[in-house]
Amino acid sequence: MSEQEFDAKVAVVTGAASGIGEACARLLAARGASVLVADRDADAAGRVARSIGRDSRAFAVDVTDPLACEEMVRAAVEGFGRLDIAVNNAGIGGPAAPTGEYPLDGWADVIGVNLSGVFYCLRAELRAMSAGASIVNMASILGSVGFAQSVAYVSAKHGVVGMTKAAALEYAKAGIRVNSVGPGFISTPLLATLSPEILAVLQGLHPTGRLGSAAEVAEAVAFLASDRSSNTTGSYLVTDGGYTAQ
Repeated sequence: MSEQEFDAKVAVVTGAASGIGEACARLLAARGASVLVADRDADAAGRVARSIGRDSRAFAVDVTDPLACEEMVRAAVEGFGRLDIAVNNAGIGGPAAPTGEYPLDGWADVIGVNLSGVFYCLRAELRAMSAGASIVNMASILGSVGFAQSVAYVSAKHGVVGMTKAAALEYAKAGIRVNSVGPGFISTPLLATLSPEILAVLQGLHPTGRLGSAAEVAEAVAFLASDRSSNTTGSYLVTDGGYTAQ
């Protein structure tokens, strides 16, 4: 692997102001890409873009707004001249409740960000890309298994996996690859509010006995974004410490 394997490539990463998205943006930039750091938190996105340096820029986006997603892609193309890589990572956790008691506003919020938001970004990105481009959608282990009290999140992530496969089939002949990554429970700000007791339980669900790191997920994303995976499309790459092998 060349340390500059993304030299002259342009990438957009959503949810890039923290956690997995930030790790992806930093790794792609470290390997040569110009990165549009996209997040609904404009100030945090700006801090990340400035700390990355190189030719990275920040963009404030609400992925639940299809027009905003189109503007994000337009900003990448007009600002950098092209779009080669997209990482659709923006996501939220949502409420915890049994399906029969799940709040309707929580369902709408989670589906809006985690499923519709990926679709809106994907739709805009595909129309701006050409042969050799790669899209990576952030799914989850919960894109293939269930998890109690999380019906909206599980439904959304299953949908992302299916959406990825459909788009991969449609754009394979155009030379655009579309894949997804399925992280296990990862040590990110999304889990920072959980108690030590709950975190210990989550760690114990993984055969490795630990949570994954954002940097480990970013490596999987970088592989799928690179020419090293040139014959891989429609895949669902799980990086979960053995969680789904049980």
